[in-house]
Amino acid sequence: MLTDFGRIFLFFIIGGIFTAGGLVTSWLFRPKRPYTEKLSTYECGEEAVGDARVKINIRFYVVALIFVVFEVEVLFLFPWALIFQKVGMFAFLEMLFFLIILIVGYAYVWAKGDLDWDKPTPIIPQLNKN
Repeated sequence: MLTDFGRIFLFFIIGGIFTAGGLVTSWLFRPKRPYTEKLSTYECGEEAVGDARVKINIRFYVVALIFVVFEVEVLFLFPWALIFQKVGMFAFLEMLFFLIILIVGYAYVWAKGDLDWDKPTPIIPQLNKN
């Protein structure tokens, strides 16, 4: 007779066998036809030009992170809206407090200037003609 931990351990073992079996099966039956385009750095059809370590403006990442944070926070509104009438005034006040925190965060990001999409002028390298 298995204990609860034994069942969990057995579940992990069976999951590992299925994972390993899928990887081995795909390795055995995959087509093995390498060619130059497939072995190139990019398979999208574009030729690699320049160095891969290009400095990218940090604003792209900041705007993406701000979007993800606010999107996840807005997702909390949907379950609350579905059960709003059942939970009463306490849930309304909690959501009001949550939205105030959300609005304060949005105002802070806006005041800090992280939502401004001004691109700095690029520095174009010049060749010395001697």
